[in-house]
Amino acid sequence: MQTKSITLSKILFFFSIFFIFGIFIESIFNLSQILICIFLIMGIVLIFINLFFCKKYFLILGFCILFFILGILRMQISEFNIEDNELKKFNDKEVSLIGAIYGEPDIRDNYQKLKVKINNNIILVTTNRYPEYNYLDKIKIEGKLEEPIEDDEFSYKNFLMKDGIYSVMFFPKINIISKNHSYNILTFLYEKILFLKQKIRESIQYNFLPPQSSILEGTILGNNGAMSQELKDKLNITGLRHVIAVSGTHVIILSAIIMSFLLVLGLDRNKAFYFALFLICFYIILTGFPASGVRAGIMGGLYLTAQKLGRQSMGIRVIILAAFVMLIFNPLLLFYDVGFQLSFLAVMGLIYLEPVFTKILKNFTKSKSENLIKIISATLAAQIFTLPILIYNFGNISFVSPITNLLVLPIVYWLMIFGFLSSFLGIFSLQIGWIFSLPCYFILKYFLWVIDFFSQSWAIKTFENVHWTWLIILYFFIVILTRYLNKKFLQKL
Repeated sequence: MQTKSITLSKILFFFSIFFIFGIFIESIFNLSQILICIFLIMGIVLIFINLFFCKKYFLILGFCILFFILGILRMQISEFNIEDNELKKFNDKEVSLIGAIYGEPDIRDNYQKLKVKINNNIILVTTNRYPEYNYLDKIKIEGKLEEPIEDDEFSYKNFLMKDGIYSVMFFPKINIISKNHSYNILTFLYEKILFLKQKIRESIQYNFLPPQSSILEGTILGNNGAMSQELKDKLNITGLRHVIAVSGTHVIILSAIIMSFLLVLGLDRNKAFYFALFLICFYIILTGFPASGVRAGIMGGLYLTAQKLGRQSMGIRVIILAAFVMLIFNPLLLFYDVGFQLSFLAVMGLIYLEPVFTKILKNFTKSKSENLIKIISATLAAQIFTLPILIYNFGNISFVSPITNLLVLPIVYWLMIFGFLSSFLGIFSLQIGWIFSLPCYFILKYFLWVIDFFSQSWAIKTFENVHWTWLIILYFFIVILTRYLNKKFLQKL
C-alpha cells in the first residue's frame, strides 16, 4: 500500500477506532497510570521517528496510540465524575431536596417515574399515578435516597448510569412549589412538543381502545408505559417489541422502508434522501426527544447517508466517526447502552448485508416489487447483526421473529401514516380523526392477529447466563459469512 492511498477519511477512521478501543479496554481492565504513561511514550517516540525517517505511517500510528490514550482518559474522567457525584454520597439516607422535573413524566398504569434535576444532578423518582406532574414543575421531595439495584440478570444501576442517574427514590413525599415555568428558547419549544404529544395521545385514546391504542401510541410516540404485561410478553415472543418503541432497530428499518418507498414513488435518490431524513427528524421530535430516540435517529440518518454515498467503505467510516463523536460526550454508551449497540449493529447489517440479500432475492424470485424486496432485505440484515447482542443481554431467541417481522414491517409505514393523520387531525375534529382511524383500525387488527397467532410457548427459547465468549464466536461467524456473501454476490470485499 502506498502512502498516497492514506486519505483524510481513512486517518479519521483509524483515530476513531483507536479512541473507541481505548474506552473499551478501560471499561474492562481499569488500566494503571504507569501503563498509560508507557503507551504515551510509545506514541511520542513514533511521532518523532517520522521527523527523522519521513514515514507517515509512523506519524499516523503514533497519533492512533495518542487517541487510544484519549479514549482511556475520557472513560476515567467519566468514572471519576460518577464517584464524585454530590447526591450519590447521600444514598441510603433520608433527605429533603428541591428541584425541577427534567423531561417528560413516564406514566404507567398505577405509578409514574419523574426525572428530577437538582442543580446539575438528576435523580429518578417513582411516585403514585396521581397527582399528575409536568415538565419544569418545581417540587420538593422528602424520602430515602437509594442506589439503583443490580443483580445477576439485570443491572438497573448501569442502565441508569449511562443517563447520568446514580440515585433513585421510591414514593417520597412530594410538594409542588411552583408551576410557573421559567423558559429559554429550548425549554419553551420542548414544552410545546410535549403538549402536542399529549394531545395526540388523547386523540389516540379517544378513537382506539386497548390494546390497539397502546400499540399505536408505541408506534407513533414511542410510549409503551400503558401497555399491559401480557402484550409486552407476546411482543417479546414474536420479536416485534422494537416496532412499538423508539429503538435503533425500529428507526433504522423504518429509514430503509421510507427510502425504498420514496424511490418507488418516482423521486430521484437525492430528493428521497432529504425527504426521508426530514421524516426521521420529525418522528424523533414528535416522540419528545428521548435520549434513546435521538441516538436512534442519528444512526438512522447515518444509514441514509451511507446509502447516499453508495460505497460500503465510506459508509462504515461515517458510522464509526459518529460513534466516536457520541462516545466523546458519553463513553458509558459503549458498554451500558444496549440501544446504542443495537443501533450501531443494525446500521452495519444494512450497509453490508442488505445489498447482498436484495440481489439474492431479485435473482431468486425474479420479482419486480423492489419495495417489498428492500423491506425483506433490510429486516433480515438488521436482525442477523443484532441477534447475538439480543441473546447476550436478554437471553431470548425468537424462532418466529423473521416471519413476524416480514409480515408486520411492510404495514408499519402505513400504520404510522394513518395513525398520525387520525390522531393529529383528531385534535381539531373528532369526525375527521375518526374517518382516518378506519384504515388504521384494520391494520391494527391484522397486527394483533399476527401477534396472537405466533405468540406460542414453542416460539421462543430462553438461555441463562450466556457467556461473552459466545458473543465473540457468533460475530466471528457473521463477519466471515458477510465477507463470503459480499465476495460471491457483490465482488466488493
